[in-house]
Amino acid sequence: MGNSNRHIMSIAPYLREIGRGKDGSRALGREQACDLMRQILNGDVSDVQLGGFALAMRIKGETAAELAGFMDAVLPLNLPMPAADRVVLLPSYNGARKLPNLTPLLAMLLAFKGVPVLVHGMLKDDSRVTSAEVFRQLDLLPCVDAAGLAARWMVGAPAFIALTHLNPPLHMLLTLREQLGLRNPGHTLAKILPALPGALRVVNHTHPEYGESLADYLDLDRASALLLRRTEGEPVADARRTPRMAVWLGGLRRPDLGCEAATGSLAQLPDLPAADASSTARYIEMVLAGRLPVPAPIARQVQLIVALRELMAVNSR
Repeated sequence: MGNSNRHIMSIAPYLREIGRGKDGSRALGREQACDLMRQILNGDVSDVQLGGFALAMRIKGETAAELAGFMDAVLPLNLPMPAADRVVLLPSYNGARKLPNLTPLLAMLLAFKGVPVLVHGMLKDDSRVTSAEVFRQLDLLPCVDAAGLAARWMVGAPAFIALTHLNPPLHMLLTLREQLGLRNPGHTLAKILPALPGALRVVNHTHPEYGESLADYLDLDRASALLLRRTEGEPVADARRTPRMAVWLGGLRRPDLGCEAATGSLAQLPDLPAADASSTARYIEMVLAGRLPVPAPIARQVQLIVALRELMAVNSR
């Protein structure tokens, strides 16, 4: 971590390092990245500097060490969490535009197997259907504090919490996208956020280049995680085709535990609902009631997560 006794009044020195374009910029060290992000989250930078940071990082991309440093600044600002064993974290920040958002289905299937699940994300998105909206249609309202999360897990149901309650400064960073039209490192941090110690993170990415940096970060963070690529950026496997799902156990890559992407044409496409929240919720209810089959890729993902949690328990003994 950076020197907490030294307060830098400007992030300009860091911007000079990261703002020289894709080929001319230099990566920050972990302590530098932590100091930079701490100033941003504390509100100690100007709007111009904040915009410069977002633009520079969008062009340069984040290294694993930078992500780790940024996370060092983010973690102390997390909502204190109730004690829970190997909670599965499902970061839901992209929502659905063309396909139904089936992250709530994944969460419900895991909960039915006795797995405590925390879904975190945004409450609303003007152009997409969020997990929060689907959960509301299933009569599962968002939690706002640790007591609400513990109560939800006590009755064997998944919990959803908005980022604005989980980590308000990080939520502020994500809202910059509305003003700038660009993603920034806050979006990556939200997807890899270890909201609880000892949790199993399901990490997703849309673009291949982000997959490489996320994999390097999971190595560095000694995480237990499932990393997959999803068309619309949600942490649930594509219901139409099994994606590659890579596994980390205690920071070690375990290719023997993951699965490769399906190849060839599908014999039969699953019968999926419209993408609106109500239709998605009714579809989820029918799947949970056994009136419709669980899409095979999602069933495979559930198997992997349950097996990985069991191995985490063995490793902790």
